[in-house]
Amino acid sequence: MENKNRLVKLLPAAVALLVSGQTLAGITLYDTEGTTFSTDGLINVFYTQSSVEGGPVGDRDQARVRMGFLPNWIGFNMTKQAGDLKLGARSSFWVTLNDTDLNRGADGLGTRSGIDVRQFYGTVDGDFGQVLIGKDFGLFSRTNILSDELLLGHGQVSDTLGLVDGGNVSFGNIGSGYVYPFPVAQISYRSPVTNGLQFAGGIMDPSKTDDASSEEMPRFETELTYQRDFDGGSFKTWVGGLYQSSASGSDNVDSRGVSGGVNVKFGGLSLTASAVDGQGLGTVAGLSNLVTSENNDVQGYLTQASYTLGANRFVLSYGENESSNDPLLMGADAEYSNTAVAVFHDLNENLKLVAELNRTEVAVGGSDFEDTDTIAVGAVLTW
Repeated sequence: MENKNRLVKLLPAAVALLVSGQTLAGITLYDTEGTTFSTDGLINVFYTQSSVEGGPVGDRDQARVRMGFLPNWIGFNMTKQAGDLKLGARSSFWVTLNDTDLNRGADGLGTRSGIDVRQFYGTVDGDFGQVLIGKDFGLFSRTNILSDELLLGHGQVSDTLGLVDGGNVSFGNIGSGYVYPFPVAQISYRSPVTNGLQFAGGIMDPSKTDDASSEEMPRFETELTYQRDFDGGSFKTWVGGLYQSSASGSDNVDSRGVSGGVNVKFGGLSLTASAVDGQGLGTVAGLSNLVTSENNDVQGYLTQASYTLGANRFVLSYGENESSNDPLLMGADAEYSNTAVAVFHDLNENLKLVAELNRTEVAVGGSDFEDTDTIAVGAVLTW
C-alpha cells in the first residue's frame, strides 16, 4: 500500500478553505487610518468509534480522540486602503491534534503536532475586481467542498485510505463526492459580482507527474458562480474547470476536469447537489503527483439535505466517487461512497456540538473491499 502511505503524507490536512469567512467574523486587533489587522481560528475534537470490515488491515474496532474534517488553525488578516485600491493579505496555519503510535516517529516517542501553511497570499481589490497572488486553495472543485454540509463535522474514514489511524484529518466527502482543491501557488482573478454572477480564473503552479516531467505551461483553473436571493430563500449554482499538460519522456498526461453544483434554500431547508468529472485526475486529491496517466479517471457526485430548526441543523448526506485505473489501488477500478447522518447544535455563536454517523464503503473491481461504520461526537470552537 505504498500509494496509500504517500497519500497520507500528501494530504496532511484536508481543508481550512476560507471557512473563516463563512462561519466566523474574526477578532479585530488593530483598526487605524484605513489599516486593519484581525485574527480568526478554529479548534475541534471528536471522540470516534470505528468498526471496520475487510480492507487492507482486516476486521477491527478502533476508538480515537481526534480532530474532524477541518484542521485546527489560526489565521491572520490584514487590509489597507491605498487610494482607489484596497490591499489585503491572509496567512493561516493549522496544527493536527492526532497522536497515535503509528505517527510518533521511528522511535515511537514525541508528538505529531506539526504546523503547516495552507494560505499565504495578498490581494488587490478595485473597481476591476480582485487579483490574488500567493498560496491559496485551487478553484477547481472549490465550491463543491465549501458547500459540503459536513464541513464542520467528521465525514468518512477508511483503512483503504489510511484514515482510521491517520495522524491528520478525516475526509468529509473528499474521495466520496468531490476531489480536494489543493493549496497551490497562483495568480488568480475574481471579477466584480454583477447581477449575481462572478467569474474567477487563474494560473496555478503545475503538478508534476514525476521528478523528470516537463510542464511548458501552468495549470489553468476557472470557476463561474451565480447566486440570487428570493422571497424566503436563495439559489446558487456554479461550474468550474481545470486543464494541465505534462510530459515525461515520450508520455504525455493531459489532465482536465469539470466540477459544478446547485444549492437551493427555502426557509430552514437546504438542498445541495454537486458533481465532478475528470481525466488524468486522482480519486481524492485532484491533480497531484499520484497521477501518472490520462487513464486515471474520476467521476463523483454528492447529494445532501439539511434542515435548520432553531439552534439545531439536521443533515442527510450521500456521496460517491468512481475511479478507473485508481493510482491508490495499483491501477484497479474502484468506488468509494459515504452515507452520513449528522446533527449540529449551536450552544452559542462560537461553540457548536456535533453528533454524526458515517458508513464508508469501498469496492474494488466490482467487489466489496471494505465497510467502515464510524460514530463521531465532538465540539467545534471558533473565533
